[in-house]
Amino acid sequence: MHLPRTPAAVVFDMDGLLFDTEALYQRAIAAAATEGGHDLTSASSLMIGRPVDQSRRLLLDLYGSAFPVDEFFAAMFRHFDLIAATSLTLKPGVVELLDTLDDLQLRRAIATSSAHHRVQDHLNAHNLGGRFHAIVGHGDYTASKPAPDPFLVAAGRLGFDPRLCLALEDSHNGVRSACAAGMMTVMVPDLLEPTDEIRALCSFVARDLHEVRRIILSATA
Repeated sequence: MHLPRTPAAVVFDMDGLLFDTEALYQRAIAAAATEGGHDLTSASSLMIGRPVDQSRRLLLDLYGSAFPVDEFFAAMFRHFDLIAATSLTLKPGVVELLDTLDDLQLRRAIATSSAHHRVQDHLNAHNLGGRFHAIVGHGDYTASKPAPDPFLVAAGRLGFDPRLCLALEDSHNGVRSACAAGMMTVMVPDLLEPTDEIRALCSFVARDLHEVRRIILSATA
């Protein structure tokens, strides 16, 4: 597997790509649903990779305008914070990949729909606070993924043409966003496997970040 161009910078998603948080969010959704007496079986998997505003609309579309969506998300984030305090883990290969990017002097950013305070909490919990040159989070762009805005803003802050950036994503909407921004896109699946549509948008699908590291080393040799 080869990248179409030598990457000048790397843009990371966060949830499910750097941190094993998507599984924690699923646990938090289940806990909040139980607490509120809701059956969200048909919705929980559809919320993977979606920002809160899109997930709010999804729940209202599925369960009607009477669904207590604000109370549900308050409970979900409360449960998530409790779970993450003891269960937040890095995905395999994160540190090794960042070390390699240091060696190659490749700039890097995070492009996520999460709030900045949550990004910093996660990074600080694993001593990664100073390892990214830019962080693009909720509030930094007009339209969320699958729109290209988060990745375009990240490329701008890094100072590179998006076509020279490598985007790493785990979700379908993230892949669509990065591809729409014109970036070389690699999917590292977490809870969602790639569909035929998603595979067609990717330069390749990697098993983990260790494999991404090997591909970057090959592309920059």
